[in-house]
Amino acid sequence: MTSETAAGGNGGNRLVVLGAGPGGYPAAFLAAERGMDVTLIDVEEHPGGVCLYSGCIPSKALLHVSKLLHETREAAAFGVTFSEPAIDLDALRAWKDGVVSKLVGGLSTLARARRVKYVRGYGRFRDAHTLRVQSDHEFVDVAFDHAIIATGSRPAIPPALDVESQRVMDSTTALALEAVPGSLLVVGGGYIGLELGSVYASLGSEVTVVEMTSGLLPGADRDLVAVLEKRIDQQMHEVLLGTTVLGLEDSGDGVSVRLSGAEPSERTYDRVLVAVGRSPNTADLGLDHTAVRENERGFIETDHQRRTAEPSIFAIGDVAGEPMLAHKATHEARVAVEAILGEPASWDPAAIPAVVFTDPELAWCGLTEAEATERGVAVTIVTFPWTASGRATTLGRSDGLTKLVLERGTERVLGVGIVGPNAGELIAEGTLAVEMGARADDLRFTIHAHPTLSETLMETAEVLFNQSPHYIARRKRA
Repeated sequence: MTSETAAGGNGGNRLVVLGAGPGGYPAAFLAAERGMDVTLIDVEEHPGGVCLYSGCIPSKALLHVSKLLHETREAAAFGVTFSEPAIDLDALRAWKDGVVSKLVGGLSTLARARRVKYVRGYGRFRDAHTLRVQSDHEFVDVAFDHAIIATGSRPAIPPALDVESQRVMDSTTALALEAVPGSLLVVGGGYIGLELGSVYASLGSEVTVVEMTSGLLPGADRDLVAVLEKRIDQQMHEVLLGTTVLGLEDSGDGVSVRLSGAEPSERTYDRVLVAVGRSPNTADLGLDHTAVRENERGFIETDHQRRTAEPSIFAIGDVAGEPMLAHKATHEARVAVEAILGEPASWDPAAIPAVVFTDPELAWCGLTEAEATERGVAVTIVTFPWTASGRATTLGRSDGLTKLVLERGTERVLGVGIVGPNAGELIAEGTLAVEMGARADDLRFTIHAHPTLSETLMETAEVLFNQSPHYIARRKRA
């Protein structure tokens, strides 16, 4: 059955947003607030996307529980002891699902309040101004003046690891929390693998992490990662660096794994989690019926306003390139909508914060020390160890570190890195400093509350001038 409809009839006012994740629904909501006639299309019953259904939100809910479990076990150092926590997996799963349900329900309410038409179905482009949406067995054509593609991404599974087995999980199935395996192999030492590995380790799994490169979290500065690695080594059964998984096979009572670079080279685990990255959802969208172009990695090519090679079609979020982060997609949504409205919008951020929600958290923004070295940028590196932080000491977590990457000569803040509890919250000040072109003086002369972890940003800047009351160190040039 095919029916013909349109997303409105106000001339150039009709907008279709394909994908209702953290890029899609903000784009739809903002466009509706600005008076556009908006249709939001997604395969799920409610807006939210992968981030809300099977990504950011459920993983952080479980990581909160993981943090609580670690704290109960470490409280003995403060003279407080607990009996071993009893974990009701069904109740934990229900709580996690309840968090998701509450948020997706709230988004549906907001969509109705903004008069956004929500269509559940799978959309494919027929041409540069029409989408065909398949909803159950019905096909509906939706006409538009402009469209925003925000279809997100999916877990990437290399062919050698693509095994038909319930024992082999991706990040989505791992979040379903069907069981706590006795032994778990996590393939990939990036943020997804470390976050989910931390959850399962805290719940009682014997977790082994395999990473093909020489260090965890490729892309983050090594001095920051070193702090996290010490804790990861304590939390995980084993971390195998410089190791590649050659193949997997379901042996009936476990997963047989062939490893290169590790001894022994063949091992068996109860379950395996493949977390080696994500791929953009650009296949089967009908893009060949438009002028939209993809690069060799499958990302949609866009300009500074997120416009594709097809003037009527924009792309945001994971499908538009790295970094594949929810908050990047949300910001791109604003740029795309304002560009459609003819306003002087441009995608040109100086800093996009990245956060790894492990214990400790690791966060950074702007230019890293490694990037500065690679690009030949003259910088001064200043660090402040949390052993000198009164607040960190009261938490029993003096293993953290705050780091500034400063432009040599001007002392302008080009990058910030933080590892320690609540680093994900603290990085916001660093991101603001980079975006505003703040100098070290701006940080050191801004009064920070005491005793707080945020003080470490102020004191790191004071270290540059040898004026920190709690720490003396030499500046490092790069």
